[in-house]
Amino acid sequence: MGKSVVISVRIPEELKEELEKYNIDEAEVVRRALINEVKKAKAKELEKEAKEIKEVLSKIPIEDVIKEIREDREER
Repeated sequence: MGKSVVISVRIPEELKEELEKYNIDEAEVVRRALINEVKKAKAKELEKEAKEIKEVLSKIPIEDVIKEIREDREER
């Protein structure tokens, strides 16, 4: 990923004690959670873009698409 930066998060003292009790690597948990959130945001953005493209493509008559495909094949 490249260069890294440090972030800090405040959590209740009791939670920190439980993390230590169960040997949970909080840095890894936070890292994975942030990566998953970014993946979800990217997927949502791609879904929105796909819907926009679908709307544009749905306005093109299928006959025009077929015609363009045939012309392209004939040029080869």
